[in-house]
Amino acid sequence: MQALQNFSLLSVFDSLLSLSFAFIFGTAIGVERQLRQRAAGLRTNTLVAIAAAAFVDLGLQLSGNQGAVQITAYVVSGVGFLGAGAIMKEGANIMGLNTAATLWGSAAVGAMCGADFIVQAGLVTAFVLAANTLLRYLVLYLNTRPTNTDASESNYHLYVVCERAGQAEVLSKLQHLLDSSGYPARSTEKHALGANDTEIEVLLMTTIARSEQLNAITKEMEQLNGVKGSFWHTSPLAG
Repeated sequence: MQALQNFSLLSVFDSLLSLSFAFIFGTAIGVERQLRQRAAGLRTNTLVAIAAAAFVDLGLQLSGNQGAVQITAYVVSGVGFLGAGAIMKEGANIMGLNTAATLWGSAAVGAMCGADFIVQAGLVTAFVLAANTLLRYLVLYLNTRPTNTDASESNYHLYVVCERAGQAEVLSKLQHLLDSSGYPARSTEKHALGANDTEIEVLLMTTIARSEQLNAITKEMEQLNGVKGSFWHTSPLAG
């Protein structure tokens, strides 16, 4: 029987060693995910690591290093589809990217165990855990810092409220100021305000602008006859 021909205590022990370490390392990653109640928790990360180890170990035993390389390529592709299932879009927000990336890390750990790179698999496990724990404090620090509009990419909207009778002159002056400042308009809209006024809304082409320059433009616009107010604000970039 082929099963008897393939049986070897050495190969069985080698597979047991690979799967055991894949189980241990995958569990370590999964415990952290489970404690934080993520979509892919303890069992998912452990199973991904074990399965990756099993596939690579099979390729290694069937065709040596070449077989392991080929199987690893398929593991990477397969885990990509698995990770995509964990990603969800809620309005303008994308959820689950970190979960998908962690699954890739678990697969990498399992593949290295299957290829008998146990120490390297342990190092990858440590780095995955560090990324999901230690970097959390850095992310929290960065997210709680005051936003610097001069360094952040955003949509920039500039508004001028003026008398409807003089809107053409006001718009011409606004476009001239924007062009000379290096902030050409992407789009321009006009909105009626009451019976006699118009609000001119300009979306700038740039996604990074200096606040002092925009303040100077709005201040100069407010000096024009017929202009009742001018201001600007930012909005998040789509996607």
